[in-house]
Amino acid sequence: MWRRETSTVVRRAAAHPGRAVAPFVILAESQVPSVPTEWAPHSHHLHELVWVRGGTLTSRVEARVFTVSEGYGLWMPAGVVHGGRTTAGVRFHDAFFAPDRTPFTFEGPTAIAMTPVLESLLAHLARTDLEAAARARAESVVFDVLQPSERQFALQLPGDSRIDAIAEALLDDPADCRSLDEWARTLGISDRTIARAFRQATGLSFAQWRQMLRAHRALTLLSEGFDVQTVSEVLGYAQPSTFIAAFRRAMGTTPGAFSVAADESPGGVRNPVSGVQNS
Repeated sequence: MWRRETSTVVRRAAAHPGRAVAPFVILAESQVPSVPTEWAPHSHHLHELVWVRGGTLTSRVEARVFTVSEGYGLWMPAGVVHGGRTTAGVRFHDAFFAPDRTPFTFEGPTAIAMTPVLESLLAHLARTDLEAAARARAESVVFDVLQPSERQFALQLPGDSRIDAIAEALLDDPADCRSLDEWARTLGISDRTIARAFRQATGLSFAQWRQMLRAHRALTLLSEGFDVQTVSEVLGYAQPSTFIAAFRRAMGTTPGAFSVAADESPGGVRNPVSGVQNS
């Protein structure tokens, strides 16, 4: 995924949540890692829904990278192998769902709209003193309001040996502005080969894929409180206006509107731990 922060702690996630889910259908938990935290690839025998406050979570599933930002969650079906990473100080939430008692399914990882109602219900279900009848009522409403997001924030990695070096370089430094011609000379292949490979592997042109990668990275930087000017410079844009237009094409909103929405979300606070040096 993105460049690992220097003090990152890598954890091996358990195959199931800390407390047994039975007799519950949904079990919700939360934590605030004090250091940058990465979860090694793992899977659960339960469905999992994760969301964050005060930052972002990136998750790798096979050849796709998902960016989970304020207002969104990521549904991970039972049995799907995935890894994840958060910066320090992010409030990390997850909820586990018993597959045999969940009345719907998603075929693969799916971005979920974390509405205030859904978040409040899951926070309610995190209580340990709920009576069975009250828990059952809340769980039934969760099933009614849990819906996929209109936008699925997934970046398809190429997985093509001819162009993997380009993807790796851009993941390490999204501001890398080398053109197709420059990459062709570096790799010793034609620019047409690179262009065709990106289109075949990702469904996007090289320029579109780099723009989408930068938009994903921008979500993290904006969530950490960096202003549009700084994010534009970090991502290699000559002018903030160019960055704003590119972000809007990729994400359907402006960087400023995204930042305002993050600030106004329930419990929305800027990450007080992550620093500029870690971005």
